[in-house]
Amino acid sequence: MRELTVDLGERSYPIYIGEGLLDSAAGYFTKHGISKKSTLMIVSDSHVAPLYLETLEQHLRGEGFRVTSAVVDAGESSKSLAVLEQLVAKALEAGLDRKSAVVALGGGVVGDLAGFLAASYMRGVQFIQIPTTILAHDSSVGGKVAVNHPLAKNIIGAFHQPEMVLYDLNTLQTLPIREVRAGLAEVVKHGLIWDESFVEWCVTNAGKLQALDADALGYALYKGCSVKAAVVSEDERENGLRAILNLGHTIGHALEAVAGYGELLHGEAISIGMIGSAKLGLRYGAPQSVYDVTKQSLQSCGLPTRLPAHLDTDAIMDAMSHDKKFKESKMVFVVPVAIGKVEIKSDVPVEWVREIVEELKQEA
Repeated sequence: MRELTVDLGERSYPIYIGEGLLDSAAGYFTKHGISKKSTLMIVSDSHVAPLYLETLEQHLRGEGFRVTSAVVDAGESSKSLAVLEQLVAKALEAGLDRKSAVVALGGGVVGDLAGFLAASYMRGVQFIQIPTTILAHDSSVGGKVAVNHPLAKNIIGAFHQPEMVLYDLNTLQTLPIREVRAGLAEVVKHGLIWDESFVEWCVTNAGKLQALDADALGYALYKGCSVKAAVVSEDERENGLRAILNLGHTIGHALEAVAGYGELLHGEAISIGMIGSAKLGLRYGAPQSVYDVTKQSLQSCGLPTRLPAHLDTDAIMDAMSHDKKFKESKMVFVVPVAIGKVEIKSDVPVEWVREIVEELKQEA
């Protein structure tokens, strides 16, 4: 097992990465002060629940925990105020109190949704992340929790750090290949913003990662979580450094919104967005090799680099104007200047962005 710490002083918490951790979850819960007297609520989705929910419930109950659960529809559409309201009703009916904990068992959607429930229920209760996707190695760390509005992704949210992240690699073995590849987008991203040698490693080991080789996957997730933990420890609330984690997300979030949170998976949209950021980097004078390596690393992991031509450019630009990274009519982008190094540009010309969106539709 590998272990990391997100260093936030008194609110520091561990990330555990290994095989078979679900079978010993109760021990970790007890170690980190989760109450057996107050009901805890597991939130999962319709894809993950049939695989792991009953086993986790029985295990926790067998160790003396009081457990209730809620299952939402799989997919980004569940990250809504309507679904949040349903979860609050279930929490009230189950008698959750201020000593209760909310457990997210699932991917990024479940983590964001359950996390926002934990942040807002009775003004905040304890929260545990049990990610079951590769993509969630990014979203489960750092405490950013949210639901979507039809006009903008993650616009209704909070910072609410978990008590721990329990990452059982065995749960990844049931992922469809498309979900695996989408998850690798955030793995590659962590290399692109922080560690050139890790990008090279990802390209070399892309086949093993897509085949869910346990050793390769464990190392990749450890490295990705290490980058995320280091950045969050330095800048918890995105006042500066943490914004570099948004590489590819300005365009990516807009693509998700315009495509209706269904046509493109999050990682696929972010992959296309990172190509857009690399193109923007060229306009700011980055070497051609930065764009080339970015594209190679994403394509090696089976990720898309071309924007679907039928998505309307005006709609994409409009969606970007609602993004949190849009400030005072200027566009804010994380732009690569080298592999493993990015800069935040806060005055990107709108015309450049529109041109790049059009270029992305012609990408080979």
